[in-house]
Amino acid sequence: MTRTASGKTAPLTRVTIRLDLASGGRIGPGKIALLENIAETGSIAAASRALGMSYPRAWKLVEELDAALGQPVVSRAPGGRNGGGATLTEAGRTLILRYRAVETAAQRAADRSPTA
Repeated sequence: MTRTASGKTAPLTRVTIRLDLASGGRIGPGKIALLENIAETGSIAAASRALGMSYPRAWKLVEELDAALGQPVVSRAPGGRNGGGATLTEAGRTLILRYRAVETAAQRAADRSPTA
């Protein structure tokens, strides 16, 4: 660990994880951030704006996740006058939890590494 200018401690090594699935799909920090923002905002459009991503790109990433897992990660309600919305499915919530668990374990291992 090292101290930042603000006095907080930060790891010497920052771990970034990408999971390569047997289906050929890939899951990394960008897709997980998108899912987390969808959960927070209740909207694919709002999540894409928060991440500085185009709406079509966000839709494509959600569709890639659906295909990679073989099930939907986001439940979508069409927009319109009454508004739409998006919520994570159980598969989407589980994916975030598992990804973050792997990321945390890898970060802990990197922090313990004698070369870190």
